[in-house]
Amino acid sequence: MTSFYPSKRYLHTATYVDNKLYILSGIDTLVGTITAGKQFFYLDVSVPFSTQSLLWHDLTSLNIIPSHIGAASVKGGANNNTIILYGGRNLTNIDNMALVYMFDTQTNSWNIPSIAGVSYPRRRSLTAITDYNGKIYLFGGYLVVDNTFVNDMLILDTINLSWGKGSSLNAPVPRINYGAVILPNKNIIYIGGMSGQNESLPLNEVYMYDTVNDSWNTKTTSGSIPSNRDGLSAILGLDGQQIIIFGGKQSGTTGNIILNDSLYTLNINTFEWNIPNISGEIPRARSYHKANVIGKYMVISYGSGYDQYTDSDILLLDISNNNNYIWTTVFDSSVSMPSPSSQPSNNINSSNITPAAMADAIVGSLFGGILLSFGVFFLYKWNKNKQKQNHVIQIHGNSNSY
Repeated sequence: MTSFYPSKRYLHTATYVDNKLYILSGIDTLVGTITAGKQFFYLDVSVPFSTQSLLWHDLTSLNIIPSHIGAASVKGGANNNTIILYGGRNLTNIDNMALVYMFDTQTNSWNIPSIAGVSYPRRRSLTAITDYNGKIYLFGGYLVVDNTFVNDMLILDTINLSWGKGSSLNAPVPRINYGAVILPNKNIIYIGGMSGQNESLPLNEVYMYDTVNDSWNTKTTSGSIPSNRDGLSAILGLDGQQIIIFGGKQSGTTGNIILNDSLYTLNINTFEWNIPNISGEIPRARSYHKANVIGKYMVISYGSGYDQYTDSDILLLDISNNNNYIWTTVFDSSVSMPSPSSQPSNNINSSNITPAAMADAIVGSLFGGILLSFGVFFLYKWNKNKQKQNHVIQIHGNSNSY
């Protein structure tokens, strides 16, 4: 395989499917928008690797999508192995970009699905969140058609291929480039972002959307509250109790400032912010990047604000120990960790059953089998004795008995 060196980029998409991290499009202000925007490639995370020598696999020749920025992507579909790409702004100034694309990771092919229901105007710079039923929630964003910010909730059913719309009652103000994570209780939490006045939004409040009851509510946060920011990333920690945010920038009248106070955690039970203990070499902060949970790592890809010649395009944060997160340059694929609830699956299979649960099931089955055997034996003996008793009574009571 020939060497492939992707351009630096931000406002790209990064989708984790079946041990592969797929990167698509984005913008590179140094090399040129079209070069970075057309590239499509993946990193194989089924094997160990170092961030100092990344082996990318090029799929650009398969790409049918125009160069774009600010699209949203998740995995979904009936088998949960399809990349769903929504929205984004076309960089080629040619009106030939579909609203939704799907990439089948089994056949390595793109297609444009036919989706029933009302098709709303294209938007960009939002975060797509998928639930446990193959539905994608698309909140807010920036309308490409008239350059306005919105705060409505679009819902795309990736299994039945139909559009829907959620409630906007008590929704937060319109915003873009925010952090969003689905929680174990099926609420989606929304953090920060940029307002329609091009100002970074505060993190002293977060917003919860209940996917079951289609309702919004606001939570006030406490503790070491991070500074206002947009262009951040957010994931759910491996314990399912902590949100981890990284990076971002502060937008305003003085310009854009990349924030060095980049890493915080938010307890989803108390809504208290904390600065976690960190070891390892702290990387340069960045914004407009993407973050995925893979194994025991928070895997951060590309972004704006770092030097590609001295810094890696991929950052690895070991989050397996809540008492000490570790910045590292080595990915250990042999360590398997349970995926947090921010990466729901549409399928229930044996890979979701833990060894402890399997052992409990086996012991329970054996115990139940033993009890059943005893029950059948005693029932047989009781029935045998009763038949003997009935036979004796019948003979003695018969006048023709001998």
